[in-house]
Amino acid sequence: MSSSSGHEEEEPEEKPLPYKDRRREAHTQAEQKRRDAIKKGYDSLQNLVPSCQQSDVLGYKLSKATVLQRSIDYIQFLLQQKRKQEDEMNALRKEVVALQIMQANYEQMVKSQQTTPGLPESRVADDVKFQVFQNILDQLFFSFNSISVANFSEMSASVFSWLEEHCKPQSLRDMVALVLQRVYSGRSYAHPNN
Repeated sequence: MSSSSGHEEEEPEEKPLPYKDRRREAHTQAEQKRRDAIKKGYDSLQNLVPSCQQSDVLGYKLSKATVLQRSIDYIQFLLQQKRKQEDEMNALRKEVVALQIMQANYEQMVKSQQTTPGLPESRVADDVKFQVFQNILDQLFFSFNSISVANFSEMSASVFSWLEEHCKPQSLRDMVALVLQRVYSGRSYAHPNN
């Protein structure tokens, strides 16, 4: 029919594709969508992983295998860093707890050392304290000279036997008593208020 007769030419209706063709087209579209998603994932990985952001020296795009390997390496590096930071944080937490305990002990010591009004002051001079401390440590160091340090296992065994022999409460008490007796008999220690 001609357009002069006033009727427009009707386009032939599109015939529906056969079932096999529709199925093939749907499969092709799904496959393309999957490929696009994979490509987008690789592009995202390349943008996230620092070692993937540089192209090869010649300007070639990195292979997918290279992107995956570098991503794995980077994730392993991040996990190591995380573990290291967690270990450091745990060590710092323990240190904080230890410092809090020490602070509480020192505060208690200060309270007990503060003089109460009305009571005479009975403090030991710092040089006497130092001399007592020095004599105790000298005794311990002298006895520690017998420790064998030829190898680690021998040293460990020697240290444990030394601890058992020289650091038992009774042994320490006797040693401190002896040191105090020596220090006070060697000095003409007079009470500051006398």
